[in-house]
Amino acid sequence: MNSTDARLLLALTEHPRATTVALANQAGLSRNTVQARLTALDRTNAVGSFERRIDPAALGYPLTAFVTTRVVQRRLNEVAAALAAIPEVLQVHGLTGESDLLVHVVATDAEDLYRIAGQILDNPGVERTSTALVMREMVEYRITPLLRRAAAERPGTPQ
Repeated sequence: MNSTDARLLLALTEHPRATTVALANQAGLSRNTVQARLTALDRTNAVGSFERRIDPAALGYPLTAFVTTRVVQRRLNEVAAALAAIPEVLQVHGLTGESDLLVHVVATDAEDLYRIAGQILDNPGVERTSTALVMREMVEYRITPLLRRAAAERPGTPQ
C-alpha cells in the first residue's frame, strides 16, 4: 500500500457509499486509477468486510464480553471450529501468555451471556475460561489515523 492507496481509502472511509467518480474527485485521481486500485485492494484483502459497520445492539445483542480461554493445544483447531459455530462469537484471536484465545462475544442479556460462556466451556478442548463484560467502549475500532499517516508519506518511500 502506498500513499495514493491510503488517500483513496481515506476518501472511502469518509464516504463509504461514494461512487468511483466521487472517490476519484475526492482523492484527486482519475476514475480508471481509482477502479484499478480498488480492484487491487480487494484482491489483496486490504479492505475488509462490511460486517464491521453493523452494530450488534441493533440486532438485539447489547452486551459485549471477552472470554479468555485456555485450551488443550492439540485440540486448538477443533476448539476454533466449535467457536466459529456459535453465532454470538464475533471474533477469536490466538494469544501468547496465560490464555490461548481471546473470544469476542455478544449477548442479549446476562442470562444469554451465561449460556454462551457455558457453550464455550462445554467444548472438550477448553480447559478453563474467564469472562469480562464490556462496560463501555473507550476507543472504538478505527483505522483512519493509520490511513492519514500513510497518506502523508511521500510516494516512493517505504511504509
